[in-house]
Parts: sequence; structure tokens; C-alpha cells
Amino acid sequence: MPTAPSPAAPKPGAPAWRRRLPWIAGAALVALIVVGLWPRPIPVEAGNVARGPLVVTVDEEGMTRVKNRYVVSAPVAGHLRRIEWKAGAPVEAGKTVLAVLEPAGADFLDTRSLAQAGARVRAAGAAREAAAAQRDRAAAAMRLYAAELDRARLLRERQVLSAQEFDLAQLRADTAKQEARAADFSLQVAEFELQQAQALLGRSQAVPGSGGSEPLLLTSPVSGRILRVLQESERNVPGGLPLLEIGDPTDAEVRIEVLSRDGVAIAPGARVQLEQWGGSEPLAARVRLVEPGGFTKISALGVEEQRVYVVADFTGPAERRATLGDSYRVEAKIVIWENADALRAPAGALFQRGGRWQAYVLEAGRARLRAVKIGRSNGVETEILEGLAAGDRVIVYPGDKIVDGARVAPLVVTVP
Repeated sequence: MPTAPSPAAPKPGAPAWRRRLPWIAGAALVALIVVGLWPRPIPVEAGNVARGPLVVTVDEEGMTRVKNRYVVSAPVAGHLRRIEWKAGAPVEAGKTVLAVLEPAGADFLDTRSLAQAGARVRAAGAAREAAAAQRDRAAAAMRLYAAELDRARLLRERQVLSAQEFDLAQLRADTAKQEARAADFSLQVAEFELQQAQALLGRSQAVPGSGGSEPLLLTSPVSGRILRVLQESERNVPGGLPLLEIGDPTDAEVRIEVLSRDGVAIAPGARVQLEQWGGSEPLAARVRLVEPGGFTKISALGVEEQRVYVVADFTGPAERRATLGDSYRVEAKIVIWENADALRAPAGALFQRGGRWQAYVLEAGRARLRAVKIGRSNGVETEILEGLAAGDRVIVYPGDKIVDGARVAPLVVTVP
């Protein structure tokens, strides 16, 4: 009895493609399995290596302070009348009466006090002469450095002088200008102290009943504003008690507290950018002094840190910081190195292995390991000296799955 043909077997005389259908289905199944098991490219974040400006800064908090301040004290013991002035009030040198003091009689009838008053007059006169000489010296230095700056500006325009030499000339001119202003302030203070000493000597030589008991008027030694009122209430005060503090808030400087290891890398004349001071735009300043003595400070984490103060002068017009007063907080960025045309790469693309710096470069969809030599870094970008070229694409923050030759797919391109 004849058997029926199997349903899976193609019928005799069927087309050729139907006879190859089982093989095609098997091959497709194998292809799907291979595709499913084939390793996929690892998604990575990529960044570009390019040329551009690179600035390395030391970022710390700072505080403004009036550069030249004067503390008005009671010259002799007596009864102080109530001081009506408040902080921020404007004062004029030699005209504004700050306090009224009714001296005690013993300070004027005692022979010892008379001799002391005469000595104060002579000392104040010598101090005034020294301040005048210092003022003349500072004025001469200011004129000299101003002339040097003009010559340096002409040479810079003709591209004969380097940018560094021009910056140094500008720094010397600015410093000399500040020193001349400080010398004028010191001369005003010396003249005020001489006048006070002469007034005390005249009162000490007065005869009782001849008007020597008149109150002593303490006038402002300099023009500016009252920074603090140290003694406001009416009371008996001893000689030398501080009463008020006076200064010019526009004549301010910035004192920045940095780690001592960072202070070693900061040189006088370095640019400083002041941010978060309350204004819409940063303020410019330059380092005048890195104090030679450091101090120990306990950080918020309880770690002992050796720190040092860096003093910087404002370089912009005072009108831009008219509301910036004494002891105001600022955030300072001190430039310790900069290059206008540095080959830079994202800092996250560089890592150390075996004591050498390396990076993964994207080439035809694969990660290629390269050894590099780096220079300066600001934490975001790093200077590349060898191993990479402008236009290369590198993998930023490569994970453990990234090896040399691995297939990768960049997702985000980070541009330095």
C-alpha cells in the first residue's frame, strides 16, 4: 500500500526556492543569534582637543579693607561729651569736629605733663618733616614710573616690547601712584598730630583763670568717612582711649587668605579677578604683596592648614565699586599662569597608569590608548605638551570597560 508523502518534504517537481526554504530559515535563525550576541559599542562621552586660552588660578575668599585708616584717640584724660556721629558720615580734614573733650585740670598744671607736651610737639614736628620728605620721594617716583609707562606703551604699540615687560611697567606705575597717595595721607596725619600736640602744649602753659579750661575740639585729620564709632556715650576717658576710626572707603585693597603652598606660586603683579562681591561684573585687581609670615588655621573639617595673606590693589575706576565698603567679602581668582594659545584637552580625559599619563582617542569608532605629556591644569582643562594634536577626540571619564581597541559610540561632545 503506497504511503502518503511527508508534509515537511517538498513535493517532487516543486520549485527550487521551496526546496531551499528550510536552509534559509536556519541561516536566518543563526544570523539573529549572532547579531543578538554580538558586542555592542560602549556609549562614551567625548571631548575635543583644541587650541585656545588656558588660565590657571588660585580661588579663595578675600575681604576688602581700607588701606589708610586713622584712629582718633583722646590726647589727654578728661570728660568726653557724647559723640553724635554715626558710621558712614562724611568728614573733612581740619574742619569736621569729631568730639569735644573737657580736659582734667591735673593734666595742665603738672610740671611733668608740661615736659611731656613739649616733647610731643618736637616729636610731631620731626614726624611731619619725615612724612613730607616721604611724600616728595613718592611723588618723584610716581612721575618717573609714569614716564616709563608712557615709553613702554609706545614700544608696545610698535611691537618692540613684550607683554610681560609692559605689564611690569604698568605695575610699577600703579604701585608708585598708590604709594604717593599713602604718603599724602601720612603727611595729613602728621600735620594733625602736630597741631594737636601744639594745642596741648599751649593749654598746659595756660594760667588758671585765663581761659585754659575751654573744651578741646578734636577735628578730623583726613577727609573721608567714619568707619566706626568706638566710644559714643558721654563719660570720663583716660588719655589715649580710641574714640573713632576714619578712612576713605574708595581707597581700599583686598586681603586674600590662601594656602601657603599656593602663596609660593603667586608673584607680585599677578592679575586678580574678584567675583561675588554684589555687582553684576567682576572687578579687576593686581597682587601687591604676599606677606612673608604665615599662620595656622583650623578648617571646617578640623584640619590644620598653614595659610598666608595676599594683598591686592584695585585697578579699575572707583565708580564701579562705589558701594563696596570696608570688610566686605569677595571671591578672588588669582592668576598664577596663563597661555593665550595652549593645546588643551578636558582634564577628565587624562588618567595615570604605571606612572604615566594616558588618554583614549576615538579613531574609526574604536578607542585607542595613547601616552601623553601634560603641562598646567586648572581642574577643567589641561595643557597637552605631547601625544595629542588639535582636532583629536578623546574619551572623557573612561570606565573600566574601555580598553585599547574597544568599540565605542560617542554620545556627547565636550568642547574645551
